[in-house]
Amino acid sequence: MKKTYALTIPVLFALLLIPFETVLAQIDREAGNLISTRSEVIAQRGMVATSQPLATQVGLEILRNGGNAIDAAIGANAAMGLMEPTGNGIGGDLFAIIWHAESEQLYALNASGRSPRGLSYDRMMEILEEKGEDDIPAYDLLSVSVPGAVDGWFEMHERFGSVDMSDILSEPIHYAENGFPVSEVISASWRRSVPFLKQQPGAFEETFTIDGRGPEKGEVFRNPDLGNTFRLLAEEGRDAFYRGEIAEKIDVWMKENNGYLRYEDFDKHESEWVEPQTVNYRGYDVYQVGGNVQGTAVLQILNILEGFDLSETGFGTAETLHLMIEAKKLAFEDRAKHYADPDFHEVPYDKLLSKEYAAERRELIGDRARRDLTTGVEVLEDGDTIYLTTADEEGNMVSLIQSNFRGMGTGFVVPGTGFSFQNRGELFSLDPNHPNVYAPGKRPFHTIIPGFVMKDGKPIMAFGNMGGGYQPIGHVSILTNVIDFGMNIQQAGDAFRWEHSGSTQPTDALSDKLTNSGQVSIESGVDFQVVQALRQMGHNVQIGDSFFGRFQAIMRDHEKGVYFGASESRVDGQAAGY
Repeated sequence: MKKTYALTIPVLFALLLIPFETVLAQIDREAGNLISTRSEVIAQRGMVATSQPLATQVGLEILRNGGNAIDAAIGANAAMGLMEPTGNGIGGDLFAIIWHAESEQLYALNASGRSPRGLSYDRMMEILEEKGEDDIPAYDLLSVSVPGAVDGWFEMHERFGSVDMSDILSEPIHYAENGFPVSEVISASWRRSVPFLKQQPGAFEETFTIDGRGPEKGEVFRNPDLGNTFRLLAEEGRDAFYRGEIAEKIDVWMKENNGYLRYEDFDKHESEWVEPQTVNYRGYDVYQVGGNVQGTAVLQILNILEGFDLSETGFGTAETLHLMIEAKKLAFEDRAKHYADPDFHEVPYDKLLSKEYAAERRELIGDRARRDLTTGVEVLEDGDTIYLTTADEEGNMVSLIQSNFRGMGTGFVVPGTGFSFQNRGELFSLDPNHPNVYAPGKRPFHTIIPGFVMKDGKPIMAFGNMGGGYQPIGHVSILTNVIDFGMNIQQAGDAFRWEHSGSTQPTDALSDKLTNSGQVSIESGVDFQVVQALRQMGHNVQIGDSFFGRFQAIMRDHEKGVYFGASESRVDGQAAGY
């Protein structure tokens, strides 16, 4: 006879009190580390990983149709600007690290834009005084610098591309004109941004809303103006943006709205191929883009941590987290004082990236959280984001990051163009003695950083973890998870994360320094005993209530001849291969 069981009223009531999310959050995997939410994607011929599944498919389709990893990265980025305007778009800047299989070389591209050439420091200060502002406001025309992403695409394409730009942009154009369903996390960010950005001058409401609101999850959204801009780029090339119809529209709109960018700023814009920076960490060569970006901090943190045996102290322990937090604080004091546009300031990389300097700084780490720190190198007085990575059958790999800075940027949309301008210019210092001080025609400090790893002269991993000032911590966490703690790349991204805020910023005065221990935030997956131990060490720790970045990566296994792909489990992303 079949037995039947009934829930008693008290038991049923108790079950109803359990949060719905708690019931669904627990999964038991049949294989792999319990940290993982899912397996890595494994494929032989090509791989694409982005934070929006449809954009991943755009890149994969380009690979399937004969394009290479560089073509796929451009196409996926174009799709991302359409589908995730809450983090990127052609109104922003771009950085990339590319492994070119034929030449067997690594290339780094700085495609960031410059401040208005016609706006002097003195005039900037006068305007700020008139506005009653002490810093450059985020949602003001003063924060708009030349968008560099489009020029970055064409620089990459001219040097390494294999199919026509019209083929690369065909799917983004289709989605812009015919629509795409908005994914869950992007919808939430979009709806939060609309209420205040639709008040900005220009066509934000017309371009980015449905009946004056942000699109709901699953709602189909169209941006035909952006589709038209993509068509111009496909037909006329980069000059359509920097010397043609688009530049002319922007020039007219800026003059009508008391903006500061002019046609000349676009006409004279150019990206720069730079020598990637590198340090060796436990046998792995880790690469970053230097200059006016914070990638140098990743390398400095790794140099400091190399003096500790993290595999011995263990993943997620209070001792390991203490060492990583303190190393971050040390590197960020250098970041606040030295990282700036190298065209205006000679950054002391030889000292900052030396193992000797790392050893000096390492000596400052004790058993307690430091509260008083500044740079150890003499100073010479002279946001949201998306990350994507691609790889192809020939062995080319691309690590690309692109951003509007603050979410959807400034919200200034020139009618008919389909994109919002970035507010990266907010990140200039106003201290006249600071290396990152505002100047006309200068590139501001940037938070966005693509990462790359080589070993024994071979490309191993293209990766990124977007999220403003969090990104160096995110890079170091991923790298230590893989190198020190033996995780695969999906596990490395799924493992709980931590953040430290309160360090001195590149926008601060040169004399500023860290005077307290700052704020440590840790995801809820951490053991509370670890939290208590960190607090006893003097760290101010909170659970959650922070932004812990968004992660994508591709790893190459040369022995097996396959790619492993991973994508962020916390948001809408996808890794896919074939």
